Amino acid sequence: MKKSRELLFSVTAADCDWAFSHGQGAGGQARNKSLTAVHCTHRASGARAYSQDGRSQKDNKSDAFVKMCNTPEFKAWHKREVWKKMGVLDEIDRAVEAGMTMSNLRLEVRVDGKWVQVEFNAPLDLIIDPENLTAQ
Repeated sequence: MKKSRELLFSVTAADCDWAFSHGQGAGGQARNKSLTAVHCTHRASGARAYSQDGRSQKDNKSDAFVKMCNTPEFKAWHKREVWKKMGVLDEIDRAVEAGMTMSNLRLEVRVDGKWVQVEFNAPLDLIIDPENLTAQ
């Protein structure tokens, strides 16, 4: 049986900020006079890429976009967005909330270099001022 695939979202050049500059290195007058180097920044993820290898701004823009999509920052953002769209993050939140019961939690403070467990119903000043506690 074939699974159906659904487009969750798309990323386009419109989702990025673009900056153009003179290329660096060898190339002579043509490279020094034209703005063919391209900086690409994806606004949502903060991923950045740069390309100056092509002879035209169009080629470098395409190359910078591909490089930006292959950065660790973009890949992490992409994974989170997919999880959001598929509801995986909601499932994780529900599981965490279900596990946040008093029997699963423990409050400890450090006293004299040792960790001391404090009851949740302890007076607030005892929790705030661990000097009042004694290590056991």
